[in-house]
Amino acid sequence: MNILVIAPHADDEILGVGATIAKYRSEGHNVSICIATKGYEPLFSKELVDIIRKEVTLCHKLLGIKDTFFLDFPAAMIEKVNRNELNDKLYEVVDKVKPEIVFLPHFGDMQKDHQIIAEASMVALRPKYQHRVNTIYSYETLSETEWNIPHATNTFIPNVYIDVSNYISQKLEAMKQYQSQLSSFPNPRSLEAIEALAKYRGSTINVKAAEAFALIRQIG
Repeated sequence: MNILVIAPHADDEILGVGATIAKYRSEGHNVSICIATKGYEPLFSKELVDIIRKEVTLCHKLLGIKDTFFLDFPAAMIEKVNRNELNDKLYEVVDKVKPEIVFLPHFGDMQKDHQIIAEASMVALRPKYQHRVNTIYSYETLSETEWNIPHATNTFIPNVYIDVSNYISQKLEAMKQYQSQLSSFPNPRSLEAIEALAKYRGSTINVKAAEAFALIRQIG
């Protein structure tokens, strides 16, 4: 089975789906990741961007990712990109991977890049093409999903839980590769907070650790 994870920024894929990726890989499935943006000066130094690219390589090698696609749209400025260009690039990735399952960011996240990528992904995932994706989930991203202004239209409401009790250690190890993005607890982008969320989601279904998702569409 082919699985595609669409991430607005490098590290979102691990924060949202890291342990589930490890679980899929252990079962012999192919996992590809699409990172939609890249930092550009003056907002991001070239040195930092180079560091993050190296971290991506180490992280994805550790998890056994089949393919990593870099779209290189401008991080924190993606609203300046023409919508048709964004939609087309995401569709090209979907068409190449031909996934049965796709994970994308929650449309209600605080970061505008997450919102735009979520909407563009759904355009690319319309069930009118030759290859139809069977299942689409959205994932939560610490420091983005929980920090937005709460209201009925943007709240993350999980209805799918994946037991990752045996894989949370691999998620934490993968996240350690993103040293440039990690902070000390109680910052939500800390290893302690990541583990705490996994335990909380796990307690919802009475297992030691879980990742939670919102089912967007499933074709039966």
